Amino acid sequence: MVSLLRAAVATLVGSAAADTLLWEDQFDFLDFSKWKHEITMGGGGNWEFEWYSNNRTNSFVEDGVLYLQPTLTKDNLGDTVLHSGDVNIWGGEYNLECTSNSFYGCERNAAASGNVINPIQSARIRTAGKFSFKYGKVEIKAQLPKGDFIWPAIWMLPEDQAYGGWPASGEIDIMESRGNDASCAAGGNDKFASTLHWGPAWDANGYELTTKQYTHSASLSDDFHIYGLLWTKDRIQTYIDTPDQVVLDVDTST
Repeated sequence: MVSLLRAAVATLVGSAAADTLLWEDQFDFLDFSKWKHEITMGGGGNWEFEWYSNNRTNSFVEDGVLYLQPTLTKDNLGDTVLHSGDVNIWGGEYNLECTSNSFYGCERNAAASGNVINPIQSARIRTAGKFSFKYGKVEIKAQLPKGDFIWPAIWMLPEDQAYGGWPASGEIDIMESRGNDASCAAGGNDKFASTLHWGPAWDANGYELTTKQYTHSASLSDDFHIYGLLWTKDRIQTYIDTPDQVVLDVDTST
């Protein structure tokens, strides 16, 4: 069974009262005027398994639904390359350039390092450089994936690092979940967390004060749900399905 993150619609309105639609994607096609792929093997600084690519085997639109799909690297490059090859994704054109070289994200040599090339290829799309906003209501209708080692997420990162490097300029995690079965001790696909990351440095991240986990009555991979954010000058709230089902509620007025 192939595990997918499926998103049917993503919207942004200009106030928490939802009075003015500013941005929307109904996913009639993969709109590159709105989205750009991450292209890196860096693993988000966590040495994750996946290699983010721009390939329609990993991200595509069909019947009004965006699919983000993991695949096995060895099916694409072969088992020999995986264990002893050199993979260079620096790219020679603007639209194919590696987006982050942190943690050896743009080139890895399995033979020299003794580590296999990222065994999973997946996709991460973002609006960076194409659209940004401050304050509003965001809703994403999505069906989460199912399967061990899968970590679906809907994040918001700053367009400009106005206060310095992560997490000083902030991060809003609307949804982070796991594909594992609900019996997983760390949490499974019946749960997700909403989190704000902030603080002067990575080792002084205050996220533990601004995180909340929600548990659903069934797997979140069984159906589509709305993952929402209400963001005003004085408050940040996340919710599931309707604004009255609040997950995280943080007073930002002080």
